[in-house]
Amino acid sequence: MVERIEDLNLPNAVIARLIKDALPDGSNVSKEARVAIAKAASVFVIFITSSSTALAHKQNHRTITAKDILQTLNELDFESFVPSLTQDLEAYRKMVKDKKESKANSKKDISTGDATASSSSAAAAAAADNEDANK
Repeated sequence: MVERIEDLNLPNAVIARLIKDALPDGSNVSKEARVAIAKAASVFVIFITSSSTALAHKQNHRTITAKDILQTLNELDFESFVPSLTQDLEAYRKMVKDKKESKANSKKDISTGDATASSSSAAAAAAADNEDANK
């Protein structure tokens, strides 16, 4: 599973950016405080994951879903997190859907452009053949 317990920690750069975004400008956080926050965040993530895994197994599921995470948060008295997480999840799903649709549309445009180019090439070849036949 994991060779070292440190492998479970969240990246320090991510933690530093989250802390910086959460605090007002000009606020400083000591290195020890950043380490403590990083460890607490890692423990929280592992705890929620473990609890969600247990919930999924109880429901005879092998995969943890967002629904399992949200339900776990409610059961563990972290229900105040659920509305904002639900909103962020909906925004993420919309972003993925929009990205997928734009990719499909760009493929459609490319294939339509290829068909137009192919028909133009075929028309040019036919015109050249007609020109050769008229000589």
